[in-house]
Amino acid sequence: MQGFDTVIRNGLVATASETMQADIGIRGGRVVALGQELARGRDEIDARGKLVLPGGVDAHCHLDQPMDEGLRMADDFASGTRSAACGGTTTVIPFAAQIKGQSLRAAVEDYHRRAGRKAVVDYAFHMIVTDPTEQVLREELPALIAEGYSSFKIYMTYDDMKLDDRQILRLLAVARRHGALAMIHAENADCIAWLTETLEEAGHTAPLFHATSRPMAIEREATHRAITLSELVDVPILIVHVSGREAIEQIRWARGRGMRLYAETCPQYLFLSADDLGGGYEGAKCVCSPPPRDRANQRVVWEGLSDGLFTIVSSDHAPFRFDDPQGKKPGGKEVAFRHIPNGIPGLETRLPLLFSEGVRTGRITLNQFVSLTATNPARLYGLHPRKGTIAIGSDADIAIWDPNKEVTIENRLLHHDVDYTPYEGMQVTGWPVTTLVRGERVWDEGKPCAPSGHGEFLPCGKPEMARPKPGDAANGAYVGNLPDALAKLAKAPPHA
Repeated sequence: MQGFDTVIRNGLVATASETMQADIGIRGGRVVALGQELARGRDEIDARGKLVLPGGVDAHCHLDQPMDEGLRMADDFASGTRSAACGGTTTVIPFAAQIKGQSLRAAVEDYHRRAGRKAVVDYAFHMIVTDPTEQVLREELPALIAEGYSSFKIYMTYDDMKLDDRQILRLLAVARRHGALAMIHAENADCIAWLTETLEEAGHTAPLFHATSRPMAIEREATHRAITLSELVDVPILIVHVSGREAIEQIRWARGRGMRLYAETCPQYLFLSADDLGGGYEGAKCVCSPPPRDRANQRVVWEGLSDGLFTIVSSDHAPFRFDDPQGKKPGGKEVAFRHIPNGIPGLETRLPLLFSEGVRTGRITLNQFVSLTATNPARLYGLHPRKGTIAIGSDADIAIWDPNKEVTIENRLLHHDVDYTPYEGMQVTGWPVTTLVRGERVWDEGKPCAPSGHGEFLPCGKPEMARPKPGDAANGAYVGNLPDALAKLAKAPPHA
């Protein structure tokens, strides 16, 4: 019998559904054995007293995206994936963003050039559709979905990205027809614009007022509208970076009506609040959209994690340096909140924060932690069971955690190329001490240890959660190319 390349021994192995004491045998980059007292491998890792978990899948992060003139993201595929590995994440899915006037395929090709051979961990691409022309809708998007780019993001805000309701409906129809997953950033652009103008007229331009310009009602309305559009087309959607209890109420309402609706949240809505946008221009470090809410809202988001409302937890890592003329101080100046680049760093801290304040406090179970941060993202985006679990035949993407390791988060200890972390000074218990990607160590004993280029691009299959469920044909959901009512109407004689 062929031997093992690596054996991980004596650890407590946890997946989304199981927790067991087991050894893991790895060969050729894959898990080939789970059992007791496995034969020795060429490399032996003693995980006694440690947790052995599937490597995290961060399914919402931004790396080296094309930016407006004068702005630049701090992390490329080398530094961003390095920081991911150091925080126990083994797969990332950033965004190939279409610029208006550009073909969608050109955006994907450009993003492959940016990725190059830089990544330390494996990666796939979402698409961002900002210009849904006839060519995009009829040719490019269906072809790209078939080639392994099976998810795309729709913005309801930002002037250079937002789509109107009719454009959204047409994209949702493509998602339905071709089995893709649409992700929606739900905020009402016109309301934001009006509030921003009103605040500026009153002289309220400090970072603190970013949150005032985007109250929960704006997220609530857009979330309800996105739900309605998905109901009309009869297609599942994912509402990304849900921040507020009012949007959560809309998602609960839709779920109560039997809709297949998925929701994502992020650590900033569990650990930050609108207060963090205060304190003068330092608040720019926490400007993101939707903004962090009040502290009472954090409890509601935690409840949504514990009771299953949220499907995944992502970082929404959007890295801009604070003291940088290409970052949070455009042109080297302190600017009005509307001109501050939106986004905060969080690839490396996502898992430790959630483990410490979620698992160790009993808010969520260890199995829920794995589900929210690895298994569900892999299933949602067509990467499971290759990614997101520890099972025979799965990639040996594994994070070995010391559940008792106490760490005070300091930016100097992190591995991104951002000059700050919004979680500076927070104390966490539990941190990954070794991370493997396809059986190779990429983080070990406090040091990154894989060269750029170890990561591989992953074409995605059709998202599991966007596929028809058993019985859907019987109840009229997800059949044919149009919802039943429209299909019947199209077949009816004129004036019937």
